[in-house]
Amino acid sequence: MENQEPIEEITEALKNNDAASAVAKVQEYLEKQDNIPLNIAITGESGSGKSTFVNAFRGVDNRDERAAPTGCVETTMEVTPYPHPNYPNVTMWDLPGIGTTNFPASKYLKHVGFEKFDFFIIISADRFRENDVKLAQEIQKMKKKFYFVRSKIDDNLRAAERSQREFNKEKTLGRIRQDCVQGLQKQGVESPKVFLISSFDLHLYDFQLLEEIMERELPAHKRNALLFAIPTINLEIINKKKEAFQAKIKYQALNSALVAAVPIPGLSIVADLGMLVAFTKQYKIGFGLDSESLQKLADSTHVPLSDLQAVMTSPLAAEISKDVIIKVISMSAVATALMAAEEGLRFIPLLGIVAAMSASYASVYKVLHDCLNMLAEDAQKVLMKALGLNTSV
Repeated sequence: MENQEPIEEITEALKNNDAASAVAKVQEYLEKQDNIPLNIAITGESGSGKSTFVNAFRGVDNRDERAAPTGCVETTMEVTPYPHPNYPNVTMWDLPGIGTTNFPASKYLKHVGFEKFDFFIIISADRFRENDVKLAQEIQKMKKKFYFVRSKIDDNLRAAERSQREFNKEKTLGRIRQDCVQGLQKQGVESPKVFLISSFDLHLYDFQLLEEIMERELPAHKRNALLFAIPTINLEIINKKKEAFQAKIKYQALNSALVAAVPIPGLSIVADLGMLVAFTKQYKIGFGLDSESLQKLADSTHVPLSDLQAVMTSPLAAEISKDVIIKVISMSAVATALMAAEEGLRFIPLLGIVAAMSASYASVYKVLHDCLNMLAEDAQKVLMKALGLNTSV
């Protein structure tokens, strides 16, 4: 019900010749989709790496003024919200470690306001403790989802490599995972889900698996909120984001078509250009191709920023502006012809308005579709370059 598309309401408004109401319905739907709240609780004992995980998930450097404070001692004594910098509807909540409070697990959940959280991530830097298990059991009673994250895996692998005569990365990871699972089972947790993660290298180990399970277990209307906020760490996430953006294009194009019903010279093209710029900027941020995200990727992978920028071959690699969008339109004979036709058709009585709306819908759909494809391809090339893969494939 919460994810219901407003097709029937829009159709009804158009039957009543109420284009203004139809525009409002489309805009309301798009705004609602962009503002679906997602609240993720992060908890664990002192020094487990909670804050570093919060920062990595949000794509924020630990030294950034927007970052959750990190350190070897407990730095979180109260429930602290950290909104995503690009998607403020998604909030990571850094909770005080249960071992640092005077509350038993059941009262701890009431203290932190468990009702508002969509799911919990319980983090540990080594074995999960009795407090972690008690908390998980209480969360389960409250019918909320939770996931165990074993952090700082990169530190463990480096230590194992230095101390083991015949080091094997996969076997070491397997032992760590098995140790965590068995420890939790001994404490009464049935079929525990444990994910091995390095907050400094999210593209390695189990972060992708964690993302897939969180996405699958969320209500359908909240999945895109998670997906857009997730760092672009692999090609599959790029494809998922592309599909989610693609699903919105029909409404974005419909909005343009309804504006085309107003017979004022040049109004539709002006509105379309502003809309095309706004939505294309959303795609660029979603794929992590904005300048801030690219710089962070360069810093974390030690690949020069100029090398990442060099593999972006579309016109959209530049700062998105009306001139850039016009350049993209000029590359498509179909889009150019549709926009030209729309301007002429709008002044033909009765049938001309319907034809203009159709042309407007088709032209905006075509341009947004092209922009989305271009940016998805650029995102794939940038990611492959960052990971040291062959970008010519």
